[in-house]
Amino acid sequence: MELSELTACEDVVMFVNAAVAATGQREFYGDLGQQRLSLAFLHDYVRVNYREIYAATLALDINDLNAATIVLGLLRTAQEAPLPQRKLEGRLIAARLSRLPPQRVYRVLRTLRAEGINNRRTRAIVRDWVAARPDVAFDAVKYRRALAAVAGHAHLKLPGEVGTMLFDWRRPARYATPILESWRRAHYDKQALFDLPYTVAEGLASSRRRGIGRAEFLRAIAPRLSELERLRLQRSGAAVEGVAGIALDRQPLTRLALYVLSLPRPERARRRDELTAALRTAARRAAGRQAGTWGDVVAVLDDSYSASGSAVKRRRPLAVALAAHYLLEALSQRYHPIWLNHTGDPLLVHPAGATPLGERLLDGLARRPERLVVVSDGWDNAPPGLAAEVLRVWRQRLDPDGRTSIVHLNPVYDGDAFDVRRLSPTVASVGVRDAEDAAALVELARFATGTATFAELRAHLDERVEGFLR
Repeated sequence: MELSELTACEDVVMFVNAAVAATGQREFYGDLGQQRLSLAFLHDYVRVNYREIYAATLALDINDLNAATIVLGLLRTAQEAPLPQRKLEGRLIAARLSRLPPQRVYRVLRTLRAEGINNRRTRAIVRDWVAARPDVAFDAVKYRRALAAVAGHAHLKLPGEVGTMLFDWRRPARYATPILESWRRAHYDKQALFDLPYTVAEGLASSRRRGIGRAEFLRAIAPRLSELERLRLQRSGAAVEGVAGIALDRQPLTRLALYVLSLPRPERARRRDELTAALRTAARRAAGRQAGTWGDVVAVLDDSYSASGSAVKRRRPLAVALAAHYLLEALSQRYHPIWLNHTGDPLLVHPAGATPLGERLLDGLARRPERLVVVSDGWDNAPPGLAAEVLRVWRQRLDPDGRTSIVHLNPVYDGDAFDVRRLSPTVASVGVRDAEDAAALVELARFATGTATFAELRAHLDERVEGFLR
């Protein structure tokens, strides 16, 4: 492979790693400003030098922050792309917006308004997205200011009473749309609060003139809570008598792992059967048709103190490792997990100790598995550099034919390196946000070691784009 192709592959994989793992938040080893500055540079660099690939990244399993940043970057610089490319970008943007949470999309659209980006294609994208919303009246209540700003900027014609509610809500004596009428009445009728979405009702109930206690409010609003809202309340310790618990078997795998780790260890032990069954159900659902197809798998899982994450991402790296444990168990025919420090039931794992990755890699490789998967932030420090040396000797001396496939999944972005921290140049390191994406990320890993050509990478992205748009 020519040096230019190798450099292009490295640049693209580096950006994809960042777009998956980086959330613009503080990490255990990195601060907020450092990460945001690093991310901004990467987005500009890849958009300018590899615009088609930059747009195609929207079809990958990147996180919401970076998807929104790509959408903004493409719309801000539409004049830099030829017409056929702009049409494809428009389809990718529309498809990605339909998958983003509505609050994230409204934030993007308000940014476009603030920056005065209002060309015909942008207005069409906004119009189509709002028209596809399942309940615009619901949005008018929950995202009132954002929808009003977007409608005014893009000159939208809103259906029914929504436009009146947004721009002159006091004029009608009564709304025919139930949710709009409940919102109007909630300004003076306490009972009407509980017909509103939880977040809207919470804002109105917090007003001093309401006099509604927190426990009373949660009991009354319980029927309106979504599964995610119930989960967040329970993780924050706000469970209240009369508010039903979450349906564990319906939660995504990594989100469920975060919930499990938020529980005290004695409660996890007491609920071991229930929580383990729920995690395995979520893992089988995530594995899908690939369940049981990975053969003999060994996992090295990081539970060192740095896996506790940061104040804004509490226990996130450890949750990814725990979720990956159950996913790899579902994917493999034979599975052996190795935690850096923990022994016994993985449900009771907690972040503690140093990061002896080198020693645990020796334990894992001694079993000569078909696949070795490492889930770690990559800060090998007990002793420093041992993991890289173990992997180098293994690749060069003990397994030059590559009988054991090794991949490193890293849930933490390193702003200094503009990438996730790598264990060794001979082993692919890819960013991971949710363990559910591990199977797709392992497929992407082959482009991170220089063994695949840039043309193969383009073909892989084209295939993902085709499936994404279809």
